[in-house]
Amino acid sequence: QVQLVESGGGLVQAGDSLRLSCAASGRTVSTYAMGWFRQAPGKEREFVAAISMSGTNTYYARSVKGRFTISRDIAKNTVYLQMNSLQPEDTAVYYCAASRLLSDYSTAYGNYDYWGQGTRVTVSS
Repeated sequence: QVQLVESGGGLVQAGDSLRLSCAASGRTVSTYAMGWFRQAPGKEREFVAAISMSGTNTYYARSVKGRFTISRDIAKNTVYLQMNSLQPEDTAVYYCAASRLLSDYSTAYGNYDYWGQGTRVTVSS
């Protein structure tokens, strides 16, 4: 079983950048497909980005493609989400997730087994 702890959220202005971190413990991130999701007030949790178990493949929601980058550091057992050109519509609580069964990725949050507590990102206009 893996434990996930997100950090790096905060209040920024439109156009700024943030890097979110997801520190894992208990198991190495290379044994899971990892994903980032977000949930804005009054909205459902939505897929943002994912990285395959091998680390070879990455996937992005259309709304963030070209602005966000998911990566991982095996030595630090951490997954990152670099967010550039942030917009007010990116405001949400961001969650890191791990899947025991997926080798590639899924956009469905039900396919992920382990979740962090979330980190809040607020983008002002």
